Amino acid sequence: MKQKIKQDTSVAVIFLIYLLSCIALTAGMQCSGIAPSYRFDCHPEADVTQLKCQQRGCCWLSSKNLDEGVPYCFYPHDFPTYEMGSPEQTAFGYSVVLKRTTKSYYPNDVMQLQMDIYFETSYRLHFKIYDPRSERYEVPIPTPKVSKRAPSTDYKVQFSKSPMGLVITRAVDNTVIFNSTLSPLIFADQFLQMSTSLVTPYIYGLGEHRGRFKVASDWKTYPMWSRDHPPQVGDNLYGVHPFYLNLEGASSKAHGVLLLNSNAMEVVLQPAPALTYRTIGGILDFYIFMGPGSDEVVQQYTEVIGRPLMPPYWGLGFHLCRWGYGSSNRTLEIVKRMKAALIPQDTQWNDIEYADGRKDFTVNNSTFAGLPDMIKYLHASGMHFIPILDPGISSTQPPGTYPPYDTGIAQDVFVKDSTGKPLVGEVWPGPTVFPDFFNNKTKSWWLDQIKSFHGKVPFDGLWIDMNEPSNFVDGSINGCTKSSYDNPPYTPSILGGSLDAMTVCASAIQSIGKHYDLHSLYGYSEAIGTNEALVKVRNKRAFVISRSTFPGSGKHTGHWLGDNYSLWPDMAYSIAGILSFNLFGIPLVGADICGFNLNTTEELCQRWMQLGAFYPFSRNHNTIGAKDQDPTAFSVDMQISSRNALQIRYSLLPYIYTLFHFAHSKGSTVARPLFFEFPGDPKLYDVDRQFMLGSSLVVTPVLEEGSTNVTGIFPKGIWFGVNHGTHFQVNSTQAVTLPAPLNEINAHVREGCIVPLQLPYKEGYTTTTEYRQLGFTLLITRSINGPGSGHLFWDDGDSLDTYENGNYLLLEFSSSETSMNSTVSYDGYSGSHAVTVQSFIIATVPHPVSQVTINGTSVAFDYEPQLMNVYVNNLKVPMQFNFYVKWEWQTQD
Repeated sequence: MKQKIKQDTSVAVIFLIYLLSCIALTAGMQCSGIAPSYRFDCHPEADVTQLKCQQRGCCWLSSKNLDEGVPYCFYPHDFPTYEMGSPEQTAFGYSVVLKRTTKSYYPNDVMQLQMDIYFETSYRLHFKIYDPRSERYEVPIPTPKVSKRAPSTDYKVQFSKSPMGLVITRAVDNTVIFNSTLSPLIFADQFLQMSTSLVTPYIYGLGEHRGRFKVASDWKTYPMWSRDHPPQVGDNLYGVHPFYLNLEGASSKAHGVLLLNSNAMEVVLQPAPALTYRTIGGILDFYIFMGPGSDEVVQQYTEVIGRPLMPPYWGLGFHLCRWGYGSSNRTLEIVKRMKAALIPQDTQWNDIEYADGRKDFTVNNSTFAGLPDMIKYLHASGMHFIPILDPGISSTQPPGTYPPYDTGIAQDVFVKDSTGKPLVGEVWPGPTVFPDFFNNKTKSWWLDQIKSFHGKVPFDGLWIDMNEPSNFVDGSINGCTKSSYDNPPYTPSILGGSLDAMTVCASAIQSIGKHYDLHSLYGYSEAIGTNEALVKVRNKRAFVISRSTFPGSGKHTGHWLGDNYSLWPDMAYSIAGILSFNLFGIPLVGADICGFNLNTTEELCQRWMQLGAFYPFSRNHNTIGAKDQDPTAFSVDMQISSRNALQIRYSLLPYIYTLFHFAHSKGSTVARPLFFEFPGDPKLYDVDRQFMLGSSLVVTPVLEEGSTNVTGIFPKGIWFGVNHGTHFQVNSTQAVTLPAPLNEINAHVREGCIVPLQLPYKEGYTTTTEYRQLGFTLLITRSINGPGSGHLFWDDGDSLDTYENGNYLLLEFSSSETSMNSTVSYDGYSGSHAVTVQSFIIATVPHPVSQVTINGTSVAFDYEPQLMNVYVNNLKVPMQFNFYVKWEWQTQD
């Protein structure tokens, strides 16, 4: 009998080898001619072998000469996929049926799909591929709905039956924006894969990741699954943003693509250039944004996911925090020390040490008993206070002693395990349960807790951390199930290798579905509930900073870049992070200045304070056990340097606040790369050691230890330095080396700009409350290559919906080489302080000026011939009326 089995086995093996050799011979014709850069991976699992590859019907070609990352196992030209039916016109575009007759190598293929294509606007195409016979999970964020097709579009759609796929081109020049014919579509229950070409390798986005701003396209994989982990290159981090912007080369155009999917996924880029999406649930729901300008792409993107919030004015001031103050008295001591050093600060924060046993909504009455009095001092000084809140609610307190848990259990607000009981994990207070913020009952309960806590600790904003959600045990204290939710057929290349690593079980149950689908939306859902609660409790604008984010989060919260390190590379990487989150529609973003982990050095912290003064969200924060790193912990020179940098920030806040208005009303970026403003210039595509605030200001920080100069890339034009009023001119885009002494950062305003400022006329101004009482200074950088422009948005800085309700002032500035006009675009402002111009700075005027007039009336002025700047002071020009300024210079015969 054993001999018979052995003979049968030998026959089977011989037959399998014969079969595979036949397949290989046949595949040879289908595999030949596929360049390495166009190989699409057929076996993304790590345990690939030739046998496993060929069992999938794929090509196997290995070579030591291949670049790292090139797959040995890849799809042949004729790999089985779906067959496309005839497209049918609909009121909104097209609908087409996709059928497959051969199953893929993943279980539970969806054999028939439907693809609906929506011509939503002239610049936005939406298409989704789904199972028409069985409802599947779709991301529950609000998006625009259309019922009829746009009459004309910037794109064309082509249906390809062989090879099967969708081809989307730009109508004006036939540039291929999206082409899914390069690789077979797979749509199984827990494995969905689609590939597309890219126009160029200049691609940005696909977050949240640590790395360069331009995403690497040389066989790099970018996993996405919200995860608590200090930022490291290559790891999936706190947020998930499956959106990218792609530059189109010499045409100066750009477009964007969103895959609206929240399941665990990875995106693989290859040098064709092309990318492949792999996700393990939901549907394929794509949006294409045609731009053609880069900032227009972001505007179109935020039109779908939600415009960014309008922060309160004070939220744009400087914030200070650390874990390790030890007490409210020590915290207040630092606040007073900052004020004595005349270093601007608007908001003081406290980390989890303020709470009793690190439990939410409690105060440690031993070390932080003075917290309410400290907040009274802050408010009396025109300042604000923000505490931390983690989502994990302690679950082991004696019954009746901890209302957040007791009422939460009574109201059934917590995430459940697979048995229907509250899932118990472990975070800072010990065993914890996790609120289900998609449950309306949870939102009501969360509001009650915030309202009650605010009655004791009158905070002004909230910092929501650990909301990936983070868990110190994998899954739960009882482990997870053996189901396919916790052990899917394919797991993307996420940190830890499993879905439950440092978070809750994917099989956990929430009110609208499985955590398997909703995991990366946890921070998003908490941000909504927190924002809504703050608005109801304070009746003012909500200021929320969240660690975990998803498309649409920017409508409800800002973001900080997580638990970075006090290292020079971490400071440099922060620029790319801030630029990326502006692409993602979350412009209120910053990194922990001077670094969170490890001990900083004075030089690093000094340089980082200078850079951080230009972050959209500016906060210095570090961890317990590390030394103090607020500016007053260092030398007098460091304190002066930080004060000067922050004074520049506070002077620029009218301009920065105006940028946030356009982010809120139009979806524009606040921080942006240089190529946004100077499109079509390849020298700028890789620049991520400089950045712009709006269209006017370029920041060039020192990012290397010991440097006393810095080299930046500057496009053609005149560049005005904000530190000393000096300027330089370049005739084409080029590298410029600038002096950068330890006490200064380089920031330059481009020509043809009108920038509103508030410059203090005496020492001692340290809060936005004080700065907002000042008159305005208009910095006019002379325009020589066309008209100049600028804007000012002004309101009371804190009330709800001032733009929506018309309670604001909007001014539009324009300039020529010898004049400037201010036009009131809208005036619904009725603030208590008059809005007036107190001074003008007219920069880079090439000849001595003989006269300056305002509305035709001569005014006194000073001309600095070495700087070539005109200064007009001691004015009170009302800004709620149109006015014009002219200057005449003396010309030599």
